[in-house]
Amino acid sequence: MPMNAQLSLPPRDDRVHVLEVIGNAIVGGMERWVERLIERLPPERFAVSALVPCEGPFAERLRALGTSVVTTPMPPDPSWDSIQLAASLVRHAGVHLLHAHLPNAHVLAALAGRLAGRPVLATVHGRQLTLADLELHRSAGSHLSVVCRQTYFHALGLGVQPSLLSFDPNGVDCAVFRPRSRAQRPGSLRARLGLAPDVPLLGFAGRLSPEKGPEVFVRSIWPLLARLKHAHAVIAGDGPMRAGLEREIAQLRLHKRVHFLGLVEDMAGFYGEIDLLANTSHSEAMPLNVMEAMASGVPVVATRVGGVPDIVAHGHDGWLVAPGDCDDIGARCAGLLADAALRAQFGAHARQRVLEHFNLDRCAAQIQQLLLRLAGNESSTAATPLRRPLAADFVA
Repeated sequence: MPMNAQLSLPPRDDRVHVLEVIGNAIVGGMERWVERLIERLPPERFAVSALVPCEGPFAERLRALGTSVVTTPMPPDPSWDSIQLAASLVRHAGVHLLHAHLPNAHVLAALAGRLAGRPVLATVHGRQLTLADLELHRSAGSHLSVVCRQTYFHALGLGVQPSLLSFDPNGVDCAVFRPRSRAQRPGSLRARLGLAPDVPLLGFAGRLSPEKGPEVFVRSIWPLLARLKHAHAVIAGDGPMRAGLEREIAQLRLHKRVHFLGLVEDMAGFYGEIDLLANTSHSEAMPLNVMEAMASGVPVVATRVGGVPDIVAHGHDGWLVAPGDCDDIGARCAGLLADAALRAQFGAHARQRVLEHFNLDRCAAQIQQLLLRLAGNESSTAATPLRRPLAADFVA
């Protein structure tokens, strides 16, 4: 914990003070979601602090947003030191509500919230409740916010009370992620890779870890090249599978066609450079990379897992494929990369779909309303009471 952490805590005032308890500090979709939520919480109504497991770039980005950040170890079974720190922080900083992300953070937030007598909100970013989330909900009475339809009905099926459950889908900043004209300039992605301006370029964006299926993406390149010989692929992201993927690419003799970019800071620029995004995940909830690409006017080929079918309308703004089906993924990608007119049509539809259903401002406003309600700010909810999701809320 930084030595000056206690000096940077928000002052006590009439704002709602939220403590974001974040169970991981990597560069990932959940972390980006938290950052964008904090950006959109009105500073005149909210003060925000954060509890994270370690120092690093993520903690620094939160501080750059004006968030007070404290670190403490956050294993699945937290030590008394971490519990006492969190509870003391809640009491002495005037925290009204704890907002947890990932099961290990939910454990710590639930214990600290119980000790300090504060309500707890847990956002479930996965496509199913974990046993830990369910047990904590039942024992500590935490409110569960889920990001996809499948998780919502899974929670109901496990007996979660509708009054303690809400459906709050992810959203995308459609002003940042927007269609861009591509020009062959010295610093462009194709120029850096030594590729001609008209080379078809397939993209992958995500953490290189098993659940994201990057090995499926790599193995889909062969059926893609069998149909479109001059295509190339780029991988934006890093993770524990990178070394193994590089070896497999070398064994498949694809090293001249598949390019690793590592961590990419300017993801909006990345989507502006590729022609198509492939999401080959084995497990997802509401993946930001799919929504960001679609908001950028880039069509997607994505596995039909979790909440992905709620985002992608098959045959209208992209294609849905079975997890692990490398032949179908490669064929679908080849078809779109070879057909500029269909690609443009899908891309326009994709942009419109995100604008209508997954605009970040609307999604953040929904979370803001939930935070105010749970913190007991009655005046904020009298005019716009929370409602239970309707069938129309779950995009077909």
